[in-house]
Amino acid sequence: MSVSMLSLTGPLGSVSGLLQVVSLLGLALLLLKAAQLYLHSQWLLKVVQRFPPPPSHWLFGHIQEFQKEEDLQCLRKWVEKFPCACPHWLWGTEVELVVYDPDYMKVILGRSDPKSHGYGLLLLNGQSWLKHWRRLTPAFHYDILKPYMGLMADSVHDKWEDFIRQNSYVEIFEHVSLMILNTIMKCAFSYQGSHQADRLTPEGRWNHQACQLAHQHSDGVIKLKKAQLQEEGELEKVRSKRHLDFLDILRFAKMEDGSSMPDKDLCAEVDTFMFEGHDTTASGISWILYALATHPEHQQQCREEVQSLLGDEDHLDQMPYTTMCIKEALQLYPPVPGIGRELSKPISFPDGRSLPKGMRITTLTK
Repeated sequence: MSVSMLSLTGPLGSVSGLLQVVSLLGLALLLLKAAQLYLHSQWLLKVVQRFPPPPSHWLFGHIQEFQKEEDLQCLRKWVEKFPCACPHWLWGTEVELVVYDPDYMKVILGRSDPKSHGYGLLLLNGQSWLKHWRRLTPAFHYDILKPYMGLMADSVHDKWEDFIRQNSYVEIFEHVSLMILNTIMKCAFSYQGSHQADRLTPEGRWNHQACQLAHQHSDGVIKLKKAQLQEEGELEKVRSKRHLDFLDILRFAKMEDGSSMPDKDLCAEVDTFMFEGHDTTASGISWILYALATHPEHQQQCREEVQSLLGDEDHLDQMPYTTMCIKEALQLYPPVPGIGRELSKPISFPDGRSLPKGMRITTLTK
């Protein structure tokens, strides 16, 4: 009996000892990681100490403050209270400097610090960005964009006039968003259909369902277009059948080695064009219309200028006053108010304050 008990306690003792060693190693690694995070947090505090920060939680940073109100409203309070820039703590060990002073932004945007890593023209850096830019530039040539005028006009839904007759005012953002979605799908992917017909109602609310629908359609259109191009084979055949769209250009774009664009890059550019182009364009147009509505005298001058050119597509670029108003509205209400960078080398600002390499910065338009 005693022998059998010893034979059992031997393995159990070795297993218990192994578990103790593993537990000690795990605890040691946990303490090491905690020490690293603490030292990194202390380094960040020292780095940003010359920039007075809004009150923050030691662990959650400013997350709780942003949960209480809209992000831009919170940032607007910081702009009024803290000059030039202020730290935004995402967590207790992660911070970015939010910059909103024009002189500061000149220094930052005059450099070539990298953006966030990712795919697509919006997030690429360096040579990768340049290669994609060269492939996409032909898609925005004036001769290619000019035939799109009819497609864009068809995307303006006739129900808008009904809404105006029924109401003294119309909340236009959701309607503009669907209009832009239709335009992109038709011009960029030769998609025939309307996302507005069943969705554009006075009671409807914009809740990003259109974006999800767009992603589903773009996925299907990519597959369909690949099949079409395999059958047609040549660019001239595509041009003779329909207008040359964004996806045609991407499919015929060649890499430096002569190969076609990989599907991963193709999908990244489609997502960039669809989502970044859709939401920002819708926001920009909505704010332009708002700015004109609040300044009826300028709105009337723009209307007269546009009406004088209706039906003359060759001179649509001759709208100096309307162009000026559009640019002014985009400066007042930019669709993308923040631009993020990660410093590739130290930076010094005009007032003598500085930041080291590796710091994250977001420039915010006031």
